[in-house]
Amino acid sequence: MVGVIGAAVVTMGIIALPAMLKRNYDQKIALGSIMAGGTLGILIPPSILAILYAVVAQQSVGELYLGALVPGLLLSGLYIGYVLLRCRLDPRLGLAIPEEERISFKEKLLLLKSLVAPLILVMLVLGLLFGGIATPVESAGIGSFGAVIVAMMHGKFSIETLRDASVTTAKASAMVLWIMFGASIFVGFYILQGGQVFITESILGTGLSPYGILFLLMVLLVVLGMFLDWVGILLLAVPIFVPIVKALTFDGLFGLPAVPGEDVVLWFGVLYLVNMQMSFLSPPFGYALFYIKGVAPPEISMATIFRSSLVFLALQALGLMLCILIPGLVTWLPNQVYGN
Repeated sequence: MVGVIGAAVVTMGIIALPAMLKRNYDQKIALGSIMAGGTLGILIPPSILAILYAVVAQQSVGELYLGALVPGLLLSGLYIGYVLLRCRLDPRLGLAIPEEERISFKEKLLLLKSLVAPLILVMLVLGLLFGGIATPVESAGIGSFGAVIVAMMHGKFSIETLRDASVTTAKASAMVLWIMFGASIFVGFYILQGGQVFITESILGTGLSPYGILFLLMVLLVVLGMFLDWVGILLLAVPIFVPIVKALTFDGLFGLPAVPGEDVVLWFGVLYLVNMQMSFLSPPFGYALFYIKGVAPPEISMATIFRSSLVFLALQALGLMLCILIPGLVTWLPNQVYGN
């Protein structure tokens, strides 16, 4: 619902982490699942990064959202499968909730009633976006108005809350716009001086295969993700990398299907989103690592948080590899909806 990794990781770190630690769950599984699950906000709509990527790469937001949906569910399935397997092999890592603390299925359904209004709001905003009825800006306006209505329904609305939300949004927007402004000047100057042509020709002239060049770009994004935030990487790297990818032909690996030329930018965009998801878990400066540290109990060390991220980082790398080998994971759903 949020589309921002920091908010998801911090919120679940405050709500779910104490509950899991109270029941003596394995610290690394508890921490890793929250961090990895929080990073899914990059892939599962409504992702803020996907919108910004679509603007920079001149890609349809609706197509990118649909293209990222299956990989997002795939990664979610990998996380769930890993936790289930570990806990099946060693039940002490995640003990079942005692019988006296469990609630019935009917009670669980009743607990979902407070989610009805927010879910309707999300489906409305995304439906207008996917259907081409509204632009991202118009959908955002509808979503903001709907959020006010939902807050009123829950008795949480006040002028002070609206003012605080508006000020926070203005600050965040101003920060992003200034970063975009500076990055646009840098990239524009870089292109005028022939930098983009030089980099493109240098990479294409390495003699590597298209998939070798793609692997090189993915490695560069991982390295950048260790030290820069996703906004900086997006605005600096994507304008340089997209023309390179457009110039390549991906005929498939190991006899698997090729990537149609008209889908290359969409496919690379989702690969980029998965890669950025990895950057949030990549030591030493993965943002999710520090988000969870801020809400974790003092006895949980940074070293424990680093170790808890490594397995889920490997699962993300596996998901990225599957999206590269099987491009239909990305392109099938957008082609079905938009009929490309």
